[in-house]
Amino acid sequence: MYLEFGTVLAFTILGIILLMVALWLQKLLAPSNPSKLKQSTYECGEEPEGSAWVQFNIRFYIIALVFLIFDVEVVFLFPWAVVFRELGWLAMVEMGIFLVILLVGLAYVWRKGDLDWVKLNMKNARGRYRRFAEDPNSNKNF
Repeated sequence: MYLEFGTVLAFTILGIILLMVALWLQKLLAPSNPSKLKQSTYECGEEPEGSAWVQFNIRFYIIALVFLIFDVEVVFLFPWAVVFRELGWLAMVEMGIFLVILLVGLAYVWRKGDLDWVKLNMKNARGRYRRFAEDPNSNKNF
């Protein structure tokens, strides 16, 4: 029984050793002549403007997470659809429950307003969004 674990341990140690050898060889053989130009931010051949450490609006992350969640869930539908005839009605009911849960999640995100790019009711708004916090009906420019 422990012989199987010994094989796994041997391959793990071998993998770590090969990784260390590759990193050591790279450090030994790679040219190292850093310059200000090489260490600057690369922006597709354009001159960088400002710092690379800018704050992005949280809506980018929320939309990305919602997309990722639903995208990953749709991946579960494909294998099910391939073998649907072999699984029978129980699998159909289970997938129906799964899709209902997804739709409830989508309705929740939609109702909460996280799919809207510009939210008009913002607490503690700053800058150009301050007017929306004071008067949510002042969306003439949007």
